[in-house]
Amino acid sequence: MGDIARFGVSLEQNLLDDFDELCRRRGYANRSEALRHCIRRELKEEALENPQGQCAGVLTLIYDHHDSDLPRRLTSMQHEAHALVLSTLHVHLDLHHCLEIMTLKGMGEDVRALADKLRSAKGILQSALSLTSLERMDESDASHNHHHAHH
Repeated sequence: MGDIARFGVSLEQNLLDDFDELCRRRGYANRSEALRHCIRRELKEEALENPQGQCAGVLTLIYDHHDSDLPRRLTSMQHEAHALVLSTLHVHLDLHHCLEIMTLKGMGEDVRALADKLRSAKGILQSALSLTSLERMDESDASHNHHHAHH
């Protein structure tokens, strides 16, 4: 972490009460830690507006696996974009429905284009995409190094 700067913040009492309650529910050690988290999230959200920026994401798809050749088509699309797909998890929700969870990483426009292609495949019942920018990582984010063999 870099140098610490202290500053004052003025808030309406009801907003501060709500923020304190949020801090308690989420288990933040103090207001400063919660505020740092909020600021980082907002900066990363803004960075996602750059289609050329690097991002990571999770795409979830729910579909009926009895629907023609959808599982084969999804796998084919993932193979075509292998540089963007880090991993896939396939879960059987019930006798008919499957949940496919994909972790994605790449340029924002490429990740979004792949997600849109997969989400719009005939037979997809529900989908959700969650992205986070990799552009604005501070020292505390960057210091989380993995010392594992290449995977």
